[in-house]
Amino acid sequence: MTTKQNPWLALVVLCLGFFVILLDTTIVNVATPTMLVSLHATLDQILWVLNGYLLTLAVLLVTAGRLGDIWGQRNLFVAGLGMFTLASVVCGLSQDANQLIAARVVQGIGAAILSPQALVLVTSMFPAERRGAALGIMGAVTAFAAVAGPIAGGLIVTYLDWRWIFFVNLPIGIIGILLAYAFVPDLRPGRLHSLDLIGVALATVGLFGIVFGLIEGQRYNWGPIAGTAITIPETIVAGVLVLVGFIVWERFQSEPLLPLSLFRNRDYSVTVWLSAVNFFGVFGFFFTMTLYLQSVLGFSAIHAGLTTLPMTLVIMVVSPFAGRLTDRIGGRYILLLGCLLFVAGIGSVAEVASLSSTSWTFVLPFAVTGVGMGCMVAPIMTVAMHRIEPAMAGAASGLLNTSRQIGAAIGAAVVGAVLQNRLRGALRDQAVSASAQLPAPFRSRFVAGFANAASSGFEVGRGQSGGARVPVGLPPQAVHLVQQLIHDVFVNAYVVAMRPTLGVPVAGFILGAVSTLLISRRSAATSRAASQAVAEPAA
Repeated sequence: MTTKQNPWLALVVLCLGFFVILLDTTIVNVATPTMLVSLHATLDQILWVLNGYLLTLAVLLVTAGRLGDIWGQRNLFVAGLGMFTLASVVCGLSQDANQLIAARVVQGIGAAILSPQALVLVTSMFPAERRGAALGIMGAVTAFAAVAGPIAGGLIVTYLDWRWIFFVNLPIGIIGILLAYAFVPDLRPGRLHSLDLIGVALATVGLFGIVFGLIEGQRYNWGPIAGTAITIPETIVAGVLVLVGFIVWERFQSEPLLPLSLFRNRDYSVTVWLSAVNFFGVFGFFFTMTLYLQSVLGFSAIHAGLTTLPMTLVIMVVSPFAGRLTDRIGGRYILLLGCLLFVAGIGSVAEVASLSSTSWTFVLPFAVTGVGMGCMVAPIMTVAMHRIEPAMAGAASGLLNTSRQIGAAIGAAVVGAVLQNRLRGALRDQAVSASAQLPAPFRSRFVAGFANAASSGFEVGRGQSGGARVPVGLPPQAVHLVQQLIHDVFVNAYVVAMRPTLGVPVAGFILGAVSTLLISRRSAATSRAASQAVAEPAA
């Protein structure tokens, strides 16, 4: 049986490679404290273990998508998975933080090479009437990877060693490469394409400036970057200006890195925007909830991951059906429903969250949120790739994936800034109230101890204190009381600050809901006919 006769086998292989890439974006977070101790690393170094991977991934996706158009998607899929697998082994063998950071950057390159190819291959392999269902399965894999990371990472760190979070990628990568050669078709471009090297340089520099600024902005308090006179806002603005130059350059190229004609397709333009909005809201929501579940409620990483399991299970069930339905009726109203259910789910979480919440408190709100996400992941991909010519599929997929990464970075940055601002005021109010239980000489110092706690309190696992410390010179008999007060101040302040902060992703999804109305309405027959016309040349 050939792959063309049974593309579902190829889909399993693509999902396997896609899964290991997505898993690595979350699994490493859990091992951060252990790696910090084991490698004698600084906090800045460990942050770069996380951000070096994400930054490289986001910056290279557009270029990697275009390389797939030139050299073939299966070839790039295998090359990316191979590079990612070898880099994973080096990560596990690293003896200091600098070695680990370098290996993580190479991992990011491999992930960037692989990621756009899976979407293009699925779009090319499946006929129009099954494409949405296939992309829905990929959406379910995305959801499973998101929740499996913290759980798997917690188990590995607890019962094995942090190095095994990287070593487990070796057998998966080897199996994925062998199966790719066996079951994934080698789709060659119809004609030779050239690579716009100047476009590559401009896109890389521009995206680096923007994504670096968004990722590192909170750490540098949106001011000068350590050791330089260059500020974070200047870095972001410079990145935007370089991207404007990139767009101008692309207009005059016969073989552009990013064909601007893609944006003549209104549905594609809207779904690129919706993809960014979706990940803006999702990452902003998870950023806030991760801190709440672990730093406020005191859940372990495994417990927190299991708390979100209802959302993941619902996404895995809903995504294939949402994709299939998009094949039949188009994605306009499914995406509208997804945005509105996301709003309802996040609003419900904000309403029920308290200091006495348990995992059961969030079963229904997370399930509603899961339905919303399930109605967005596959339909966004299906609508985006609906009328894309095969010769431009890699570039289109690369940009769609890039919009996700940028949306996620903006979401974490904006929500982090709002949370910090709200938390600063809430901490002061709660500290003033709690200080009444202390002797008068220590009250002002107790309140002052929370002045900068908002920034340090974003680190999960800081003993539920928000980073505040017991005032020096306190009588020994009062230390326990102050420690309890510090805890109470932080957790109460966080709950107060969390509710308005969750309004940010809610606003994002409301804006997304309005945007869905720009997607064209089309009948199922029209949808299938148009998709078949695009798919036939790729076969």
